[in-house]
Amino acid sequence: MKTVNEKARQRKKFQYYFTSILSVILGLIIIFPLFYAICSGFKDNINFDNYPPRILPETFRNLSNFIYVVTKTLIPRYMLNSFVIALSATLVRLIFSTLAAYSFAFFNFKGKNVLFFIIVGTMMIPSEALLISNYLTVSKLGLLNTYAGIVCVYFVSASQVFMFRQSFKTISGALRDAAYIDGCGDLLFYIKICIPVSRPVITALGLSSFINVWNTYLWPLLVTNKEEMRTVQVGITMLSNADSNAKGHVFAGIGIILIPMIILFAISQRNMVRGISSGAVKG
Repeated sequence: MKTVNEKARQRKKFQYYFTSILSVILGLIIIFPLFYAICSGFKDNINFDNYPPRILPETFRNLSNFIYVVTKTLIPRYMLNSFVIALSATLVRLIFSTLAAYSFAFFNFKGKNVLFFIIVGTMMIPSEALLISNYLTVSKLGLLNTYAGIVCVYFVSASQVFMFRQSFKTISGALRDAAYIDGCGDLLFYIKICIPVSRPVITALGLSSFINVWNTYLWPLLVTNKEEMRTVQVGITMLSNADSNAKGHVFAGIGIILIPMIILFAISQRNMVRGISSGAVKG
């Protein structure tokens, strides 16, 4: 007869294989649209009307669609715009969020908890509800068709303030007191202790912020009407129109703008998971 340990071992083995197979299936389902989009960039326009439809192109040597997108369209300019906007928004957001989180984690002032819950409560407000007021403000400031007008609405993130506060709360108050005795003020403690300790969280939230701003569509569409100021998500829609049948150009453009995000995610996925999990250690 099988012992209890053998049954438990077999059960764990079954759970392992079941979880692995399920993960592979879900991964294939998620990655299929991306795989199809990249493969479609190698197809001629006539191949999209084939029946039954083919997933793989006839050859991967057909680079005409990619060459057209890079040389005949403004996609490189759109990618530069998105990179500048995403990078500047991410850096400013991280600075503001860490400073605010430090205040809520270590300072004691009247109304601190109320103010913190108000900030966290703003996460329940959909961004679409603020579009009109934000647009009117940016318009009155004369920031339409500028990098500042696009990026200014991404400078503050309530969710990042919350995550960094949770991370800073894991730092012992005794350590801060000891640093004070050694002559380390708040600014040095913030730079030399809090930031290094929270590096996984900073990496995860920074990458998440960069990807989210890179993929933003609606706000850049509203505040820009010049071709050279469009972002990639807005510009990719301009590769096709009702009178054009150039589907290959669209898919080639999609493949090009996805490559940076794929590389970024592949390099940093472990840091993202580690940072997100470490941000919820202490309430």
